[in-house]
Amino acid sequence: MIRFKGGAPRTGRSRTSSWGPAVSWGPDHCPLLRRALACGLPPTVLGALGTGLALHVGRSLLREVRRSRTIARTAQRMLRPPPRVDGLAVAAVQLSADRGARFGGDLYEVVATEYGVRAVIGDVRGHGLGAVPTVSAVLAGFREAVHDEPDLAGVLRRLERAMDRHLRERAGAERLSAGAGHAFRTAEEFVTVLLLEILPDGEMRALNCGHPWPHLLSGPRAEPLARTDPLPPLGPFPLPAELPAVPCDPLRPGDTLVLHTDGVEDARDADGRFFPLSEVLASAAREAPPTPQAALRTILTALVHHTGGPPKDDVALLILRNERPSPRAPSGPGGTARSGATDLSPTGPLQHPA
Repeated sequence: MIRFKGGAPRTGRSRTSSWGPAVSWGPDHCPLLRRALACGLPPTVLGALGTGLALHVGRSLLREVRRSRTIARTAQRMLRPPPRVDGLAVAAVQLSADRGARFGGDLYEVVATEYGVRAVIGDVRGHGLGAVPTVSAVLAGFREAVHDEPDLAGVLRRLERAMDRHLRERAGAERLSAGAGHAFRTAEEFVTVLLLEILPDGEMRALNCGHPWPHLLSGPRAEPLARTDPLPPLGPFPLPAELPAVPCDPLRPGDTLVLHTDGVEDARDADGRFFPLSEVLASAAREAPPTPQAALRTILTALVHHTGGPPKDDVALLILRNERPSPRAPSGPGGTARSGATDLSPTGPLQHPA
């Protein structure tokens, strides 16, 4: 911000004041002041004009900062799942590729419904504040559909319609802003989405639209949840007529599921090598027990060490651990129930790291 102490502004000189660093100011920096000088306005008028311009710019910047902070707080509330959902311990984190931003174009959510626990993770094309409207549209569609639709195919259809509405609105805004030189590139907008359903007995089903498959940590093993080819991302192409959910290995008591965006797998080191996610997850699976928070710390520590600094793409991780009690075995001859179940309930409150 430019400030004046009264009198005529000093033309083309550098000045230092007690309120901040040295600034270089002159009529070359402001076309309006150049015209005012050419008209021969007195110094007091020029000073008042400069002060008014500075105040106007300052107020505009302050409004923009407040708007950005409001959007940031809203997005953080949208992306913060509870630490436990229907017997599943939850941990999640998101890192933005934009310096100073606390969120990006990734999304996730976990909801307990009458049809089971349903989760979504997705990755919007682009990152930072520009991706927030698409994130909001997809999450709003998910939160409404998961309670209404009895199967995952119905949820995915609702997300497709929500995305279509969003793209039509963006296209209208693009046409209105075309004269101002703005371009939203609506035709290139898309989002990868993975839908997951976890039943009370741990059985899982999934629908995948162009997203990386999660990894299941069961005992000392870490394996992809499925290996089938995904559907296309939402946005550029319509979904096929049939949407059969993919049956997955069950999430048994003590098992951990790691959902992630491609910013994790695609992260590279200084030599261009990709992040070895499978090896890191195998190491995390050998921990006893790998709590969601511990697994999250293991992955993030290894990721930052691999890249040597902040990620160059948005990163999101959503980790679910089945802490439901194991089903009891049938009663023995003496009528006493035999069970090898281990008490997996945490000894203290879960802390959400996001």
